[in-house]
Formats: sequence, C-alpha cells, structure tokens
Amino acid sequence: MPDPSTAAPVLSLRDAELTLGGRVLWSGLDLDVAPGEFVAILGANGSGKTSLLKTVLGQHRLSAGTAALLGGPIRHGDRRVGYVPQQRLADEGTPLRGRDLVGFGVDGHRWGVALPSRARRARIDALLDAVGARRYADTPIASLSGGEQQRLRIGQALAGDPALLLCDEPLLSLDLRAQGVVSRLIDDNRRQRGFGVLFVTHDINPVLDVVDRVLYLAGRRFRIGTPQEVLRSEVLSELYQSPVDVIRASGRVVIVGTPDQSHVHGPVHDHSKDLP
Repeated sequence: MPDPSTAAPVLSLRDAELTLGGRVLWSGLDLDVAPGEFVAILGANGSGKTSLLKTVLGQHRLSAGTAALLGGPIRHGDRRVGYVPQQRLADEGTPLRGRDLVGFGVDGHRWGVALPSRARRARIDALLDAVGARRYADTPIASLSGGEQQRLRIGQALAGDPALLLCDEPLLSLDLRAQGVVSRLIDDNRRQRGFGVLFVTHDINPVLDVVDRVLYLAGRRFRIGTPQEVLRSEVLSELYQSPVDVIRASGRVVIVGTPDQSHVHGPVHDHSKDLP
C-alpha cells in the first residue's frame, strides 16, 4: 500500500462548499484523501454526508471551491471511483445471480447486453474470489443474506479497479457479524489494492479499528482528525456549539447530545471501543 504521507492524494477538496435547496450543507472544507487511506464520515442526518459522496460522483456541483480526482476534474461516471450503496435486499423472484450483479460492474462502461467471453468470465470470477463470494456465484441474489449481497456489491464496485471507493452506509440493516465481515472485506481490499476509502456511517464502532481519520460534519462546519482527536466532548461541543458528552465506561464510548435534524431527540452513538 502506498505511504499516505508521501503519495499524491486521490481526492482533493479545497475551500469546498455545497449548497442544496438554498441551504449550505458545509463550507470551507479542505480534505485530501491519500491512496490506501480510510476516512469515515460522521454527522447527524441532513449534515451532508451522502451529498459529499454525490459530489465526488459528479452528481452535485460545488457552490464554491474546487474538487479534484487524481489531479483532474471530477467527472460523472468516472470508472476510477467505485461506489457501494446502502444494503438493500433484492426483491423476491429477482432472476439475477451473484455473478450477474458483479458483471454489471465489469460491463459498466458498455451499452446493451454484454456478450459472453472467456476473459469476461475470468474477470468476474476473480472479483468474486476477491470478496469471498464464489460459492454463491450462481445463486439467485434474492435468496442471499444482506451480508452476502453486500459482498457482491463490493465486488461490483471493484470491477473498475478504482482509485477511490465511496461507501454510503454500507452496513445499514446488517447484523453485527455481517457488519464485521463487510468492514474487514473493504479494509482488506483497500490495503491490497491501495485505493482510498470514504465511508459514510452513523456508527463508527464496526470500522473503528481500520479508520485512519474521521471527517465529522455538523451545521456547515466540520472537524477532521483521528478518531482519538475528533471523538471528544470538547471537540464535538465546539463543533455543534452546544454541550455534547463523550462518556467512557466499561470499555464503551457513548456520544450523547448531538442534534439530529430529522428527529426531535438527538441520537446516541454507541461506539463500543474505548478511545485513549
């Protein structure tokens, strides 16, 4: 894996601002993501976490500042950016098999139905192996568990050999075991392949052991640093401009008091890992 301290960034944002529907989501954002770096994006609902990913995907345009991918402009449909969506179960009766879902990533730059070929099949098999999904390659995806389907979506996202992998709440609705499996799978592949990761999550716990830095978004502002630097009472209280408690007890960390714009009561983030 490239040395993040010396490698040129795969993604660079400078003084970036995003306004949607007349509301500024974040402003003055400077962020470099190095090859092989894992950055978790946290924040209350409505803080602009998913919108940041959509900006990198070329679906939103910055209202101010600049964004660059590998030193060049952001372009919609760039194969150098992989994308893993939220876990969503396939409808019952969906005829797609596991290898078909991964095949969509292999054929993503083509129009129409892909012609069978030995090279294409070998590529799909290699991706299935990379995510540990060969054993259900020919199984209808509707009969697979949520974790198994997410393995396939990661394989699909890796098909373009991305320099940057965007993950939008990929652990949502997965049980704890599946969360751990999917988190380790993304971490193993980014270490082997050297791509950067932007990982949106509402709970840092499943990825806390693999995260290099945290980007915490709140009320147009942000904080960037290691989990130990950002997930502290004084830091989050300053960010939210209201009291936020980070409680450590019995090896657990609970963050209490962060306002959630879509709920009357603020959420409690239970990060079951003690931070120094």
